[in-house]
Amino acid sequence: MFNLFRPYINRRFLISLRNFYISLTHPLFSLFSPNMNHDPQTESTDDAPQPDSTLFDPYVPSTPVSYPIKTLQDLELRTYFDSFHFQFNKASVPLSCSGVDVVSLPNRRRMMACHDMAGGYIDDKWVQGGSNPDAYGIWHWYLMDVFIYFSHNLVTLPPPCWVNAAHKHGVKVLGTFIVEWEEGRLIAEQFLATTEVTQLYAERLSELAVALGFDGWLINMEVELDIGRIPILKEFISHLTKVMHSSKPGSLVIWYDSVTIEGKLDWQDQLNDKNKPFFDICDGIFMNYSWKEDYPRSSAAVAGNRKFDVYMGIDVFGRGTYGDGQWTTNVALDVLKKDDVSAAIFAPGWVYETKQPPDFQTAQNRWWSLVEKSWGVMQSYPKVLPFYSNFDRGNGYHFSVDGRLVSDAPWNNLSNQSYQPCLEFFGDAATETIQAFVDFKQASYSGGGNITFEGVLEDHAYLTRRLFHGELRFGNSAVHFTYSVKSDGSSVIGLLLDFTDTMDTEKTSVLLASWGDTLLTMDRFSSKFSRVIMPRHVKKLAAEPEWIIQDSSLTMEGFTLTGIHVVCYKSNPQVGTLKSPSNSSEYYAVLGHIAIKTSTENMVFPPASEWLVESQNIDWRSDSKGHITVSLKILWALNSGVTPVFSKYNIYVENEADKSAQGLQHLGVALVEAFYISELSVPVGISSVKFIIQACGLDGACSELTVSPFIQLRVEGL
Repeated sequence: MFNLFRPYINRRFLISLRNFYISLTHPLFSLFSPNMNHDPQTESTDDAPQPDSTLFDPYVPSTPVSYPIKTLQDLELRTYFDSFHFQFNKASVPLSCSGVDVVSLPNRRRMMACHDMAGGYIDDKWVQGGSNPDAYGIWHWYLMDVFIYFSHNLVTLPPPCWVNAAHKHGVKVLGTFIVEWEEGRLIAEQFLATTEVTQLYAERLSELAVALGFDGWLINMEVELDIGRIPILKEFISHLTKVMHSSKPGSLVIWYDSVTIEGKLDWQDQLNDKNKPFFDICDGIFMNYSWKEDYPRSSAAVAGNRKFDVYMGIDVFGRGTYGDGQWTTNVALDVLKKDDVSAAIFAPGWVYETKQPPDFQTAQNRWWSLVEKSWGVMQSYPKVLPFYSNFDRGNGYHFSVDGRLVSDAPWNNLSNQSYQPCLEFFGDAATETIQAFVDFKQASYSGGGNITFEGVLEDHAYLTRRLFHGELRFGNSAVHFTYSVKSDGSSVIGLLLDFTDTMDTEKTSVLLASWGDTLLTMDRFSSKFSRVIMPRHVKKLAAEPEWIIQDSSLTMEGFTLTGIHVVCYKSNPQVGTLKSPSNSSEYYAVLGHIAIKTSTENMVFPPASEWLVESQNIDWRSDSKGHITVSLKILWALNSGVTPVFSKYNIYVENEADKSAQGLQHLGVALVEAFYISELSVPVGISSVKFIIQACGLDGACSELTVSPFIQLRVEGL
């Protein structure tokens, strides 16, 4: 029955229906309006302590959270900057962290993804991470250019975990400023009162984006306006765009196709004279998703040389969208690709929210593979050195550091997401000889994930799997490739590197082979690749001997590394035997990490004496049974005043009675030079508590715990 009405259900219908519903229920809802966004239907499954939304006070020390700004008064008075949570909500990964100029968007059709996952601020609101290993995340960053964090709050500030993960992959992140429904119309009348007032609010929004480290705003005015307000609205958009550009080069202000130049709330679904005046004074327009097949082409014609700034909307839920979204989202993408305009995918979290089978990881990979097949790859990495990936997706059931398990507690924190591999999705796993997938349930070398390769492989066969697309130009220095492997039996892993010369005329393939019999390896592969290089150094971890770390080096001056692949093969195949099914055997190997750097890039960690570590907001508590807990904020900085250049910090507490590795408890990961510890249980009988801050470099190296900065507190309340 629903399919009969699908063609008539579009955004206009849904807005009208919701307006009617709110008109009936709004008085009741207003009686229970909390101070912080809280939707029981989208409540997190996180088991971590959660502040009561009705009692949330942003000025009182508590577990750091991300939250939106809900009133114009809070925006005007800059109350967010006085919040205890402000420091923790700063993104720590700059968009230009790769050293490559990423200020301007590329002059080609682009991909924008708009989050809109279950109302926002779910598991991702826990700045230091939560305990839900199945929290929603995105790892297909290489398929997009811009990411929008969206919710139905007045000012949606992207949680820093999304900014950190996206920036690492070269993707810009926007917050959302939205006014909607009757309440929104009243708000619009306030901030569009005069030119001076609207400029003030534009400057407040720009200030927030710069301070928190994200890249601009989506402006969504879904209200009717008096036509006399339109000139002031245009000034708001124009001033916000100018201020953003001057304070943060490369930032974006995107207008959503909603209210028209006549003040009517009338979604056009295409660029025309009713919305182009807004488009002309900002960086682009996000078109509503109910467009017809010829609208992209006509919009491109209206946009002229700015056609790539037109982002045609596609609602993945399929609510009146061209092509019906969901598993046919690629139908709309194919049209946009043909007409050479940009795309804006709305609510890719549909896969997660609707629990698409068989599981989220498989369904997510399958869905984004449709995007890749239609649209192609947008981002490439590595681009500069050092480059490091432990394939961590920002969630897991354990956490490791340099091969050593430091926590077996489930967790989620997108800020910890490493560079994500561009693994291809092949559809039916049963037809693959070797399956390749990120596994966050088995032990990892670093962080919470690894790439597992398993299946069946003939003795003499080898198989390649894509790992990364690259744009790394090689100079005259030797470049070192280090990677960790854990495998069963004769299963081994090598790395295949694709190179092109400066003129893109000569292509070269280099195999970094696994350790073992050099002569046998050369005999097998010398005719298949341009060069075969054996590792110059191989070591096993004393504490975890199953992990084998291999280091190879090569010089390719004037060449660009364009691709990194994994090569799966068997060691010591039986010489002289025929290739047949009888020679097939099980294959299982795990890739733990990959690091690429020159010999001059070894990370130097300042000793503990060069750090200043302090504590604030210390709160000791004890109950009637003598159990003691402590909450506190730890801050650290170099004595020299130089800003640290580390990628993250591991935070530990050491048991005074057991100073071995087993006596260390991993508390979490910090991306800023501060960490809040909430209600830590203190063992009975100890007199002091020691917190250790372990710095981690961009190359994946971590400082030795024995020389890391620390702070020791005497236990109170005994």
